[in-house]
Amino acid sequence: MALIEGNSVRSTCRMTGIAKGTVLSLLADLGAICADYHDEHVRNVTAKRIQCDEIWSFCYGKEKNVSEEQKKKGAGSLWTWVGIDADSKLVVSYLCGGRDAAWARSFMEDVAARLATRVQITTDGHKAYIEAVEGAFGMDVDYALLIKLYGNPAQPDTRYSPGVCIGTESVQVIGNPDPAHISTSYVERQNLTMRMSLRRFTRLTNAFSKKIENHRHMLAIYYVYYNFCRVHQTLRVTPAMEAGLSNHVWSIGEMVSLLDKRSILHGLLKTA
Repeated sequence: MALIEGNSVRSTCRMTGIAKGTVLSLLADLGAICADYHDEHVRNVTAKRIQCDEIWSFCYGKEKNVSEEQKKKGAGSLWTWVGIDADSKLVVSYLCGGRDAAWARSFMEDVAARLATRVQITTDGHKAYIEAVEGAFGMDVDYALLIKLYGNPAQPDTRYSPGVCIGTESVQVIGNPDPAHISTSYVERQNLTMRMSLRRFTRLTNAFSKKIENHRHMLAIYYVYYNFCRVHQTLRVTPAMEAGLSNHVWSIGEMVSLLDKRSILHGLLKTA
């Protein structure tokens, strides 16, 4: 629970009295099973509107401070692609990697594979989305871009201070998207929730991920928690319940018990 409520690994160790190696071992084991659970069970989602966005983070060091050899091992900038159902708030798909066209294609193909209905998709103006959406959905989608227009910041030298958003421009790309629902507000709010919940995403700290594997494990745990355990304040149920993928609110213990179920399954396979 501590790791998905804004605490670093070391602070979790101090609060619980558990050794760092044990915490990291649990992170890896639970992360792997959570990734498998999401992949297997977040399928055939009945949705009407999907919003997609990317959120930046980094591993080991920022892009300018890592060598090419370190970059091959996952160091440098990381982008988490997120697709959310605007109605149920279910995170349908996520992918952690680069921000180029190849990663965009992989992400949108995964989104398409998890949906059971024709949807309206809204993304930001990142050009890689356009070809990726067409490749994944063909013409069987209503797709629009929402491009934000920024003015110059009042103090150009101020770090982490983007320009003020002075307006938006929507562009219909495929099909006939409803202008009233061309929005990325829900996915951007979810990204804020994630940045507040995962210490690895906190800016200007030394809590960033040191290994890309642990970064991805933490994301897998967070999204199962977000979908199945965390009651959405507006919905008053979890996103998975609203989407019809679950009939109750999961406890943290139930999420961790996925490890026991995997151990039992492996034991049965060995004896078979």
